[in-house]
Amino acid sequence: MPADLAVIGLGPYGLPLAQAAVAAGIPTIGYATGPEAGSLSPAELRRMRSTGFRLSTDAAQLGRVRTAVICAPTPRGADGELDLGQVEAAARTLAGRLRPHTTVILESPVLPGTTEERLRPILERGSGLRAGRDFHLAYSPSRTDPGGRDHTPAPRVIGGLTPACTESAATFYGRLTDKVVRARGLREAETVRLLETNFRHVNIALVNEMAVVCHELGVDLWDVIRCAETKPSGFQAFRPGPGVGGHGVPQDLTGHASRGLRMVELAQQVNERMPHYVVQRAAALLNEHGKSARGARVLLLGVTCKADLADQQGAPAHEIAVRLMELGASVSYHDPHIPAWHVLDRPVPRADSLYEAAAAADLTLLLQPHRTYDLQGLSVKAQLLLDTRGATPTGAAHRL
Repeated sequence: MPADLAVIGLGPYGLPLAQAAVAAGIPTIGYATGPEAGSLSPAELRRMRSTGFRLSTDAAQLGRVRTAVICAPTPRGADGELDLGQVEAAARTLAGRLRPHTTVILESPVLPGTTEERLRPILERGSGLRAGRDFHLAYSPSRTDPGGRDHTPAPRVIGGLTPACTESAATFYGRLTDKVVRARGLREAETVRLLETNFRHVNIALVNEMAVVCHELGVDLWDVIRCAETKPSGFQAFRPGPGVGGHGVPQDLTGHASRGLRMVELAQQVNERMPHYVVQRAAALLNEHGKSARGARVLLLGVTCKADLADQQGAPAHEIAVRLMELGASVSYHDPHIPAWHVLDRPVPRADSLYEAAAAADLTLLLQPHRTYDLQGLSVKAQLLLDTRGATPTGAAHRL
């Protein structure tokens, strides 16, 4: 069966898109750009294949589709900027097979101007075709929520190089969702992603600062949030945590505009301090119970960037483990999604029996509340439990 769609990159953005396309009856090729294809379980892969999905590493297949969506990851580089290496590599691979009238869409998180200034030249140079004339070029910010429990398709924002590019991309996404929102152009669509990501980080930073202040005041912030979210307008609930992981990297535009986004810069500083604060709270709890961090047995529960996912991109667990080890603590972990974990080039012992490990540990730190965890039972078994996500029953554990 010939494919209508090629999804290039099957990580946190590409895989949900491929699954949605298959569910909509669109014959789809998943072109893996790295080991991320392994996140598909054999059962899920069999189910998708039965409805028109093909997993391929043959680049020639990319020249046989009507729509190609680039979903390669853009992690933060050593300089703090988004690393476009995988996006550009995907574009070069596609360019050599690009046919006239194909619609090319970028979904990867990028800064405004990237699609036109970085992607377009690669595609045109490699194909000999002209964007906006020979093929359509558009950007759509991915709105997937990896591991989320609400599977309702979100409205899709589309911005094209030309109005015809926008309409072509809108026609494709119209097969996946009931609502397609047309942006004025590429840069507007790219900036939607920037605003949505920064909105999340700024608000998480606010509640993270509130968590620190409320602990000092003896105020239960979780109860404050519970009450505040009953306000019908003007408030959206965000909750504190040990740090902000994942692939949605905040950007303050410093170096890209005449002035940066000061709120985003401050939010990054607040959120990046949270692992240190968690370790401070852990050491204080141990001290209150007559134990020192040095030599203490500390169990970390959930070392991924989000609950119920195997993804560790930017997870605060790594820095928390490093800081605990620097204090002399003996660190172990439990995570049903992570069979092995290394910190400072050393393997971290993995607990086989969760409740036995929690009972033996001087302190258990809940970093991600995976659905498989019985938090009520855990709070009974653990000697001392610090819940950084407010997921345990009220009064069952110490909360951040």
